[in-house]
Amino acid sequence: MLFRLIVLFASMSSVESYLERFESWVKTFHVFFHNESHYLDTLEKWISNDKYIAITNDHKLTYQLGHNQFSGMDVEDYRRYIIQNPFFSSPTFLVPDEVNGTVLSLPSSVDWVSAGAVTPVKDQGQCGSCWAFSTTGALEGIYEIDNKVLVPFSEQQLVDCDNFWNGGKDHGCNGGLMTNAFTWISENGGLCDEAGYPYISGNGQEQSCNKKCSLVKNSRIASFVAVKKTDDGLMSAIYKQPVSVSIEADQREFQLYKSGVFTGVCGTNLDHGVLAVGYGTENGLDYYKLKNSWGVSWGEQGYIKLARGDEYNNGKGQCGVLLEASYPTLV
Repeated sequence: MLFRLIVLFASMSSVESYLERFESWVKTFHVFFHNESHYLDTLEKWISNDKYIAITNDHKLTYQLGHNQFSGMDVEDYRRYIIQNPFFSSPTFLVPDEVNGTVLSLPSSVDWVSAGAVTPVKDQGQCGSCWAFSTTGALEGIYEIDNKVLVPFSEQQLVDCDNFWNGGKDHGCNGGLMTNAFTWISENGGLCDEAGYPYISGNGQEQSCNKKCSLVKNSRIASFVAVKKTDDGLMSAIYKQPVSVSIEADQREFQLYKSGVFTGVCGTNLDHGVLAVGYGTENGLDYYKLKNSWGVSWGEQGYIKLARGDEYNNGKGQCGVLLEASYPTLV
């Protein structure tokens, strides 16, 4: 171990500073090491990320990077840990602009968090269940709007019950689609709340479906709406309620995102489900406000401002955000 430490710090002038900051990060995020090799591997990756954060932030971009629970991972670790199987195209039931026949006159900003229709940021942990968190977030939003009560719904019920083994179409900790989950909630007659069916899959474990929890009254989904794949379409949908969206989130800069409007390079290989809870403008840059499910240590207390505009990815939106947006309606 001593030799590896000497090699690791050979070109560094502030060894004590690095070690102190690393140990502080370890304590903050309760990082456990299996052995000395694991400790050194994590330290090397943390130092690499620390340098990357400093270099990136020196460029004075529209966004800033910072340390979080993923700082001890390289990009490949991060992708294995958090990113689920690629999303596939979902069926289109309705397109809002075609249903209305008109384009809404939209306000310059919308924020459903401030409006009280968004529950506190949650943490999916080491489980590819982002689809379940995006689904419950959309349901929580429309439920509060319709019933004036903010209810945290159960992601665990979706992970356990909406899968192939129980007649569903999703894959628990191995990925899923929000539209599949909307359909399952409709067929199930509603969803239980988080208190009645708490989340336990943070370490990747799954369990059999518990069919004894009580469904929240009036939580049955009538149908879902597939949003028109334009900025006007997504903004119109967000104006009505929080919206489930899919993005590509496997970039190093997304991994270490801290604040600001994210304009970093990202494609349209959709691999992560989040919740669009608003839109606005910051320092002249238009953005979508997205609620993630990685806890409050990531991003802006669990949120990201994603650059907004048809110019990103040839009209597909920054990180592909315009490609697969949908929201539920209640019975």
